[in-house]
Amino acid sequence: MVLLVTATPSFARVAKKLHAKDKKVLDAAVKSVAANHALGVEKRGDLADVFVYKFKLNAQETLLAYSLRPDKTSPTELVLLAVGPHENFYAQLKR
Repeated sequence: MVLLVTATPSFARVAKKLHAKDKKVLDAAVKSVAANHALGVEKRGDLADVFVYKFKLNAQETLLAYSLRPDKTSPTELVLLAVGPHENFYAQLKR
């Protein structure tokens, strides 16, 4: 099943600033999540319905936050919420 992939403005802003080789790594991570949306770990509490997928970018662990619309059991859309290092990631995601 192919999911429609959309990005929030904050995700697009961060992705736009990445170097070309880093964008390729990010694109590969997005494609793997789109192919198998169960790769990410579902968060609880304030971040319910948000999934986080971890991958390496320049030898640093990077987190990719996404949500599934309309629901996680039969999604049709993958919404990319945020990408970045673990430091302050969840605090910024809550905003």
